[in-house]
Amino acid sequence: MGGGGQLTEAGEQVSGRAGGVYTWEEVQSHCNRNDQWLVIDRKVYNITQWAKRHPGGIRVISHYAGEDATEAFTAFHPDLKFVRKFLKPLLIGELAATEPSQDRNKNATITQDFHTLRAKAEREGLFQARPLFFCLHLGHILLLEALAWLIIWIWGTSWTLTFLSAVMLATAQAGWLQHDFGHLSVFKKSSWNHVLHKFAIGHLKGASANWWNHRHYQHHAKPNIFSKDPDVNMLHVFVVGATQPVEYGIKKIKYMPYHYQHQYFFLVGPPLLIPVYFHIQIIRTMISRHDWVVRRLTPRLSTTPYGVAHYSAPCLVLPCIRFLESNWFVWVTQMNHLPMNIDHDKHQDWLSMQLHATCNIEQSPFNDWFSGHLNFQIEHHLFPTMPRHNYHVVAPQVRALCEKHGVPYQVKTMWRGLADVFMSLKNSGDLWLDAYLHK
Repeated sequence: MGGGGQLTEAGEQVSGRAGGVYTWEEVQSHCNRNDQWLVIDRKVYNITQWAKRHPGGIRVISHYAGEDATEAFTAFHPDLKFVRKFLKPLLIGELAATEPSQDRNKNATITQDFHTLRAKAEREGLFQARPLFFCLHLGHILLLEALAWLIIWIWGTSWTLTFLSAVMLATAQAGWLQHDFGHLSVFKKSSWNHVLHKFAIGHLKGASANWWNHRHYQHHAKPNIFSKDPDVNMLHVFVVGATQPVEYGIKKIKYMPYHYQHQYFFLVGPPLLIPVYFHIQIIRTMISRHDWVVRRLTPRLSTTPYGVAHYSAPCLVLPCIRFLESNWFVWVTQMNHLPMNIDHDKHQDWLSMQLHATCNIEQSPFNDWFSGHLNFQIEHHLFPTMPRHNYHVVAPQVRALCEKHGVPYQVKTMWRGLADVFMSLKNSGDLWLDAYLHK
């Protein structure tokens, strides 16, 4: 069999056979940029043209070209009935009856048990948000932002007041709220989430919603997988995991003294990720995609009650906020991922893939607040559209499922998680040095 149909601009099937029957071998052969098939619930779809118009970006859907995407499709779309309308014109056939439902290294039993767990969570209402939780969160963000700028407006721009305002703006945690909207976990209607996401990330954080979506969903689709997860694209500044350092060492690649990366990480990692690297990416996105996001976080000119104009406040406050947020963000996100398995794609089932790439940090009121409930990183990755206030409810069920199938479910203290970031970088650097010198 073969010869999938192509699509018109309207998304209509104009050639190929919607009633085709295919083997996994045939599906897997359609996995390059100009020829992409995938499977959802045993149905085979030709996404070659649709991928370019995919709302989540071409890359995230292309990462599943040539394989089964059922679990990812279910995880990312809260309204499956609506989204399936877009699949109908792309349908070219189905898997042969003799073919298994899962491809490659995906465990059918784990997949079925996880499907049962998700269905149970849906019946228990764990995908329903509590409006009061998010209203209070947004209210405290706006209150802290108003107070911070009021301090500068009334009392001026001394170093002490500027730093105090920056701390208040950083601890407002608008970044975690935009993350909630971006994952479509607040409102039932995706369109409402998109509108509030643009407000939160554009006006409260000064970034691009499209840039965030296209980048972050790749991370969730293929976490800690080289060439697919942008969060492990270290631009040759660091080597991570156990595979990449050895590959670099054998090839005698030395862009940096990687055996010291656990030391220079403190200088170029947490302080510079948001103020420098993310800003460069956002500007590139705006230019390349013509994504002209109009955003204004603060007036360029502040005036005290005495009529003295101060141009320095925004110049000082914004970099200080970015610096504080960057350190905060890097440590929170990396303690859940960097010490975990980082490798090339092994085509695992959803549960196994996510658990190998994530770990949790112990629950406590401080840890919940400090991490925006991302101390439940495992549950967040398994159920990205679940409201975060329900992670602790589903966590025991996830843990029991992992124990049943022998899948490691790691929970660490906050200090252990932070220390493991340092140690994982050191271990990777040592692997690189050994391979560089002796292999």
